Amino acid sequence: MEATPKEQPKEQPKAQRELIVSIGPHVRAEESTAKIMWTVNAALLPATLMSVYYFGLPAMMVIVVSILTAVLTEAAIQKMLKKEVTVADGSAFLTGLLIAMNCPANIPLHIPAIGTFVAVAITKQLFGGLGYNVFNPALIGRALILISFPKAMTTFTQPALNIMAMDAKTMATPLTVLKEDGVAKLMELYPNIYQNLLLGNRAGSLGETATIALLLGAAFLMIKRYITWHIPIPFILTVGVLTWAFGGKGALFAGDAMFHMMAGGLILGAFYMATDYVTGPSVRSAQIVFGIACGALTVLIRLKGGYPEGVMFAILIMNCFAPLLDRGMRSKVFGKAEAKGVKK
Repeated sequence: MEATPKEQPKEQPKAQRELIVSIGPHVRAEESTAKIMWTVNAALLPATLMSVYYFGLPAMMVIVVSILTAVLTEAAIQKMLKKEVTVADGSAFLTGLLIAMNCPANIPLHIPAIGTFVAVAITKQLFGGLGYNVFNPALIGRALILISFPKAMTTFTQPALNIMAMDAKTMATPLTVLKEDGVAKLMELYPNIYQNLLLGNRAGSLGETATIALLLGAAFLMIKRYITWHIPIPFILTVGVLTWAFGGKGALFAGDAMFHMMAGGLILGAFYMATDYVTGPSVRSAQIVFGIACGALTVLIRLKGGYPEGVMFAILIMNCFAPLLDRGMRSKVFGKAEAKGVKK
């Protein structure tokens, strides 16, 4: 017997169709993961160029090795797993660049390569790829090589101001000098300390150099609305307030807040790593708490811990609490009744 065709549903009137609300999202934009990632990479370009200007060819080699390792590792793993190769989205490139920015200029090149491999292969791909990682990949990679190669990761050089320079004089970072030798020695080695911190003429990791370059990139990202103030500003202000209150010797409110807000990797961490969409909270109030907690942990490690810097550990610790903060501080659904108030 011949099957009768199913009766076609009648088209609803236009007025009724306009009242139908489908499942979100309802607002569409032209933004994409690739566009966001490459924009962040572009925002880091001023700081990257300044690091090459100050530390020369060694800095450039660290950057190139880190980025190539990240891109090749991601492509190889996705090929082996028979997944779509997504290196063109810029996320692996960004991971490699951030690890390079967290390394000294004259570090042996196999060390950032190891950190980058672990960041991409284990922290990112092993958890399912972009969007599924619990921790910031670049910070996990940096933590691994800091623990595995502590001497190489804490041996910094004085800026050579020569792009072709291969060797430079070893010099302690401002945070290390302050922690180990005090303010007097800091002023002796860095007489124009605020100018040095702002313009980048100081020892440190590649991303700890020119504060002004990092802030220019951060301002660009905020104007584009790729990041907001909710994490980085509370993060930085908390560090400033707590170091002003407890960072001085022998008295309360005698610390140098401006120095601590500009020194170390605070600006890089606050604007470029703590704001990671995947490993940070998405609820605005939770983001503020996240930033304050990161700042408090950073100060605790800087002032009382064994390391002169605490930004990396602070962000990684708070990555663990990001889902809990989102769950506990999300807004209530409008019109939803509590279970105890519902009559059956």
